Amino acid sequence: MTHASPVSIRPERADHPQVGPLLAALDDYLATLYAPEDNHILDVSALLQPEVDFLVATQGDRLVGCGATRRMPGEADTAGQAYGEIKRMYVAPEMRGQRIAEQLLAQLEARLLADGLTLATLETGRDQLQAVRLYERCGYQRRAPFGGYPDNGLSLFYEKRLALSAPVPA
Repeated sequence: MTHASPVSIRPERADHPQVGPLLAALDDYLATLYAPEDNHILDVSALLQPEVDFLVATQGDRLVGCGATRRMPGEADTAGQAYGEIKRMYVAPEMRGQRIAEQLLAQLEARLLADGLTLATLETGRDQLQAVRLYERCGYQRRAPFGGYPDNGLSLFYEKRLALSAPVPA
């Protein structure tokens, strides 16, 4: 029996040739669920901005997932607190069920903490049931809209307070 190589998470440029197919697959999936005006997608040029960290999950030489954080200034809807927003989370369908998204999310949260940000936010669609389960399982709690997102009845908004240091297991 052959075992698949382990998954690793690393930074990558969003314009890397292997990233394009992942982002296109995510966009195609979202287009089956929502109208274009209801998709709040960061394009590649936005993902290349200095306030964005883009990570990929790899298995061997294959990219199997991605996610990003965008550092945001404090706003009235975050009580003036600077925060990080989770964006562009995606794992190839055939790779799901292996906790890759959880690993990506944990690394994205660690990046926010390294930048001194202790509030992670995200917007996801109500019809993305796997994503909703992931975020809730990982400790994200529902919140009001933020960052200028419309309250269109299709979006769900979440936040998570990040700990500055993880407790040491006993």
